[in-house]
Amino acid sequence: MRVRCHGARGSVPVSGPEHLRYGGDTSCLEVRSSRGDLLILDAGTGIRLLGCELLGHEPFDLTILFSHYHWDHIQGLPFFKPLYDPRVTLRLGGCRDARGELTRVLSRALRPPLFPVPFEKVPARIEVAPFENESLRVGALSVRRIATSHPNRGAGFRIEENGRSLVYLTDNELSLRHRGGLSFADYAAFCRGADLLIHDAEYTPEEYPHRRGWGHSHFMEVAALAREAKVGRLGLFHHNQERTDQALDQIVERCRALFDRPGDPACEALGQGWAADIPA
Repeated sequence: MRVRCHGARGSVPVSGPEHLRYGGDTSCLEVRSSRGDLLILDAGTGIRLLGCELLGHEPFDLTILFSHYHWDHIQGLPFFKPLYDPRVTLRLGGCRDARGELTRVLSRALRPPLFPVPFEKVPARIEVAPFENESLRVGALSVRRIATSHPNRGAGFRIEENGRSLVYLTDNELSLRHRGGLSFADYAAFCRGADLLIHDAEYTPEEYPHRRGWGHSHFMEVAALAREAKVGRLGLFHHNQERTDQALDQIVERCRALFDRPGDPACEALGQGWAADIPA
């Protein structure tokens, strides 16, 4: 299994020399199985370049899973070129019991006067990802879903292949249980033993008290989750729009300093172009 990051920013895309290393596009991850099956996590502005890379391929099936439908996680979809290719079958999935909501949200976002092409008229064939009992197969990839703690609900995903695993939990407030959200212990159990945990770490502990209830975590509680779950690697994600490259480096240093016990995970911050192999 291979993971690539096409966007790791939260809330709004940013640009400028202070954001060059980690990038400014909003959330989008590409997951490939060992045999080439493609799963996309979130459709922030980072999905645009991924769509350009996919042009020229033979007819193909794609699955996009949305952590939730806030703007920064869907705003790249109208500019995802496979959406306009009639050879493409695009399977979309998201929160539990949100099948109708997903279609309604995308129909509202892709319609005049907000966008010239109505969602109902895109050339690609649109289907709903067939979750059964919170589980989904995407080729060789096995996906499990869990509710996240975020305003307006959300979903996290555990992707497995040949005994190796990735957990994606963005926009998840660990110290406050929003409607539909779960406990810290529940998330630790879901993440248990994952090779790679990618988790929202938008805030520092100093910032968090002023933003409690906004649906995001600070890096110290994310580090505690990674340690409790005994994951192999921790990838910090959903970087605040004000966070410069230098400030992100400082957060990574502070987070790594917390991992001082044998068996603690490695820690890094994801950025555009970041990639990792999770070998079987």
